[in-house]
Amino acid sequence: MLLLRQHSKQVGLSHAALWIFAASLWAGSAWAHTIAGSNAVFVQGIDGPAIAAFVYLGAKHMVTGYDHLLFLFGVLFYLARPLQVVQYVTLFALGHSLTLLAGVLLKLQVSASLIDAVIGFSVVYKGFENMGGFRTLGIPTPDPRAAVFVFGLFHGLGLATRLQAFDLNPNGLLSNLISFNVGVEIGQIMALTAVFLVLSLWRQSPGFGRHAFITNTLLMGGGLLLVGYNLSAWISGSGA
Repeated sequence: MLLLRQHSKQVGLSHAALWIFAASLWAGSAWAHTIAGSNAVFVQGIDGPAIAAFVYLGAKHMVTGYDHLLFLFGVLFYLARPLQVVQYVTLFALGHSLTLLAGVLLKLQVSASLIDAVIGFSVVYKGFENMGGFRTLGIPTPDPRAAVFVFGLFHGLGLATRLQAFDLNPNGLLSNLISFNVGVEIGQIMALTAVFLVLSLWRQSPGFGRHAFITNTLLMGGGLLLVGYNLSAWISGSGA
């Protein structure tokens, strides 16, 4: 009886944490792809290479990027082997890096709100895939590796559109962007190591299978919030 009560308590806490996480997503979605406050002032005032500072900003962007973390949580949800994690995360990082660099250096002009809506859709997509949605509809499941790479392109382009809103000094711009990318990967490793460890422990519990569906339902809900928020910003004209 004591073990049963402890298990029920753990399940209740896990569900509460998921609901809190989903609620916090809405509160922070507006800042998921932006650099604000003193960081914004610093970025616009820098003249020349500032490697350490941009590494820090990149790591901070990833660790506090709700959209990135939700998507990657979905990617890792059923990955049990570290080699698989490395493969998928590398594909995401490659896509993210390509469009971040190309978007800023080539000055690609796209709507930040629309790109962020696509990023929200990537979260919905991953939750739907984890729930076996394609099989239920009788549709062949797209190659998950290709999907991760393609969505990585959009995640990187989302940040590139925000950076272009700043008056970036061309002196040292390339080295600073590369440094920022390095920071993003450092932050990604830190965040995903924690997520992978938590998921690995959770998979060993008998309740994992029972709660996988509701967890991915919440994941889809978080993605839909991002889609709705950013489409509303685009329609109203308040988003770039």
